[in-house]
Amino acid sequence: QVQLVESGGGVVQAGGSLRLSCAASGRSFSSYRMAWFRQAPGAEREFVAGISWSTGGTTYADFVKGRFTISRDNAKNTVYLQMSTLKPEDTAVYYCAGRPQGYAEYAFWGQGTQVTVSS
Repeated sequence: QVQLVESGGGVVQAGGSLRLSCAASGRSFSSYRMAWFRQAPGAEREFVAGISWSTGGTTYADFVKGRFTISRDNAKNTVYLQMSTLKPEDTAVYYCAGRPQGYAEYAFWGQGTQVTVSS
């Protein structure tokens, strides 16, 4: 059974940093694409960043380019989201997700972790 467990959320002042972790278990993810999404109150869930587990290739939403970095540790089966220069508008629940390469939909989701950026 696939399980994605996020951690690392919290409250931080604007301009600060946080690192989110997503521990993946239940199968081999070598052929998977992993991603971080976020959802603010009253807003749609939106894509933040993605990474190919096999190649390490990354993609980012325009609003986080230069501030957030997605990475993975194969040995620990963990995906990270390093967030810097945080803004109040980054406040949201952040979700880790995974899908097999070549599939359009993300099939597996974590429970989410709250990030609150105070001004």
